[in-house]
Amino acid sequence: METERGGVRGRGREAVVAGLRGLGVAVLGLAGSITLFVPAVVSIVLVPLGPGIVTTPWVLKGVRAFANARRVVAARWCGVRIPAVYRPIPEGANPWTRCFGMLSDPATWRDLGWLLVDMTAGFVTAVLPAALVFYPVEGFALALGLWRVFTDGTHVGWWYGFVPISGQGSALLAAVLAAVLLVGAYHFSPPLLRLHFQLTRSVLAAGQGELAERVRVLTETRRDAVDTSAAELRRIERDLHDGAQARLVAMGMDLGTVEALIEKDPPKAKELLAQARQSSADALTELRDLVRGIHPPVLAERGLGDAVRALALRLPLATEVDVSLPGRAEATVESAAYFAVSEVLTNAVKHSDADRIWVDVHHADGMLRIAVTDNGKGGARIGAGTGLAGVERRLGTFDGVLAVSSPADGPTMVTMEIPCALS
Repeated sequence: METERGGVRGRGREAVVAGLRGLGVAVLGLAGSITLFVPAVVSIVLVPLGPGIVTTPWVLKGVRAFANARRVVAARWCGVRIPAVYRPIPEGANPWTRCFGMLSDPATWRDLGWLLVDMTAGFVTAVLPAALVFYPVEGFALALGLWRVFTDGTHVGWWYGFVPISGQGSALLAAVLAAVLLVGAYHFSPPLLRLHFQLTRSVLAAGQGELAERVRVLTETRRDAVDTSAAELRRIERDLHDGAQARLVAMGMDLGTVEALIEKDPPKAKELLAQARQSSADALTELRDLVRGIHPPVLAERGLGDAVRALALRLPLATEVDVSLPGRAEATVESAAYFAVSEVLTNAVKHSDADRIWVDVHHADGMLRIAVTDNGKGGARIGAGTGLAGVERRLGTFDGVLAVSSPADGPTMVTMEIPCALS
């Protein structure tokens, strides 16, 4: 019985949360869609006249940020994954290249079409779960006496849905309708919110050209993976040559000198032995650091959650880590996620001017989701020279996605998603 009650309460809470989220998406979505669609159209119209070449990339950048924010919300709230497949724009490209590069991207026109859908059908599908949850409040209030505000009982003074309110009797009918709506909210509010995000996905996701776009993305991520691996091998070779190898060579020379001096000059030989012992300790430390940079022992032994906690302990900022992983992902996925988190945390420490960081790691619906949030000054973006482009390439190797929400005054939230199964 207690379990059943808990299930009913949990479902009721879920319905109320879906209503609140639907209301927020409807209001903010309508305002954002109108605010972005109008200047986007005006800016594109002005492209042939010249000014649009400068303004269009900035406006479309805002549209993409708005669409990416909806992608993050869809995945976080309803598990609806909407991949972002924008064509890359060269860093430092001139306004002409940037403008026509974005306008030639099919994803740009999907974004603009989605703004139209979001302010119409999207608004309706987002409002529906909110209406089912909150509209019954009015019906119950009418039955409790609110009807007297609208009529003295001699005429129809208000309509509740299709019920004309003309007195206490009709107000009770309104309460019956409110109860029916409340039952509907209990059963249908969460699915209706999910329907809104599925509508969003149907517009934002690639259509007939999806396979070609997929091939292009896989080709790029494969090339990036090969380049990254080659760079990593060169780094390891350089670190070994300049660090541990040099110390081991010096230690060998010291031992050769000791061998020659051990009978002629024992004190000097003893001094060189101590120096060789220190060189061996330093070489061992450098080798351990090098191994940790390739694959941290704590990651191999205890998994991603504890590895991220260990990362947080080494940061100079107050960091809260929340991990909910019922199992472990493949080693390659864990490694990619670990180094991606490490890079994002390093960026936050170096560039954000934050004094607090929150890290959330969990797995749901076949996706490993990691969110890193700081209370800094904001302004982070992919391709801004802060390493986020490298993180995006690293995740792309595993079909992962990176989304950044970082308004000018903060906070900054970096969300990473990698499809994977846990063992």
